Amino acid sequence: MASKKNMVFFCKECGFESAKWMGQCPGCHGWNTFTEEPSEKKKTAARQRTSGLTGDKTGAVSMSDIATDTDERMKSGFEEFDRVLGGGIVRGSLVLVGGDPGIGKSTLLLQVCRNLAEEDVKVLYVSGEESLRQIKLRADRIGNFKDSMKLLCETDLDVISEAADKESPAVLVIDSIQTMYAKESDSACGSISQVREATARLMQIAKNGGITVFVIGHVTREGTVAGPRTLEHMVDTVLYFEGDRYASYRILRSVKNRFGSTNEIGVFEMGPEGLKEVANPSEYMLNGKPENASGSVVACSIEGTRPILVEIQALVAQTSFGIPRRTAAGTDVNRVNLLMAVLEKRVGIPLSDCDAYINVAGGMRVNEPAMDLAIAIAVISSKKDRVISDDVICFGEVGLSGEVRAVSQPKARVAEAKKLGFKTVILPVVCLDAVKDMDGIELVGVANVRQAEEYINRRR
Repeated sequence: MASKKNMVFFCKECGFESAKWMGQCPGCHGWNTFTEEPSEKKKTAARQRTSGLTGDKTGAVSMSDIATDTDERMKSGFEEFDRVLGGGIVRGSLVLVGGDPGIGKSTLLLQVCRNLAEEDVKVLYVSGEESLRQIKLRADRIGNFKDSMKLLCETDLDVISEAADKESPAVLVIDSIQTMYAKESDSACGSISQVREATARLMQIAKNGGITVFVIGHVTREGTVAGPRTLEHMVDTVLYFEGDRYASYRILRSVKNRFGSTNEIGVFEMGPEGLKEVANPSEYMLNGKPENASGSVVACSIEGTRPILVEIQALVAQTSFGIPRRTAAGTDVNRVNLLMAVLEKRVGIPLSDCDAYINVAGGMRVNEPAMDLAIAIAVISSKKDRVISDDVICFGEVGLSGEVRAVSQPKARVAEAKKLGFKTVILPVVCLDAVKDMDGIELVGVANVRQAEEYINRRR
């Protein structure tokens, strides 16, 4: 055990170090986030991590002396997975995959390993949570694996490093980072010091050996990867595997990517044989949309570079209490309150005595401002019991004055709606010039919410 004088305090959220306990972290301003752990005496991994990043040269080099390979990416066998990574797996990168327990993180990476092994890519799968028999039972449901994939059940990073040197894999999977143990730190497995030291060691393995390392991380109740925030800063890519564990779909979302765009998503469906790609997420999300029902309208959201159509549902009813209830599933409830205030003030629709329930069908979570117009139209439709035609789609940001403002990538949104057979698009009038060359679909430009309501009244 470390003596009291060798103990320091770390913030669980951002990794801020202090000699004494503090109620509020000066770094991230979080309350009651400090934990007491032994101070790190050795910095072996952090010191060695810088070697090998510039080849054989140890000093500063010019840009012209750095060689880059044109074929740096490997295909994972999942187009959705490759899209989120920016086009494929980058050699020598360190990727963090987080998600709720039981969401399918291990299954996803096991299937990626199977696809890579089919292409004779050497893979080493290291598990610190499951036995070889458990992994084999799950692998039998997925399919047959080639011998180019090796399994190792170990938590000691020294043993894992030796195995990586011996096997020389192209891809190394660590399941999970909270179970790994580095002798350089005296803390227990899963502590802040251990997680940070283990990540530094894995960074050294990735950069010095040109090995792509996938690290699985547990998620806290707040939805962030357990451990210090510095863990996310150390890795090259951060992926979150999201979705309702009781639903069949899963969403892989990129929140940090040094080799591609962020906020890119990939959609999967969980089945008895593992995960399957959803090639057309828009059609999948609109499956089961009710016909001739008020309070339902289709909107187009942009996730990264991909347009996705989602159904916005609203139910507005007279309240039985003194204070009306406002609930939102899949979007920000504060944004819903703001839009309802705009409708009451600018359009003259009385909503102060009504309960309102907003839902993004399919379990998607959308916070893009382009959904404002769809939410407003859905509320109007439910309040006045007017059915929005099934071939109408809308998007646009709504301001406090009731104006409908421009959104990004209007042409991609209209193209996605046209591809799925929609006949009419309600969009900001300032976006008409960007989509004026789109034929075969009616474009209705609105400058404010009142014009959108008048158009709905005309189509009744």
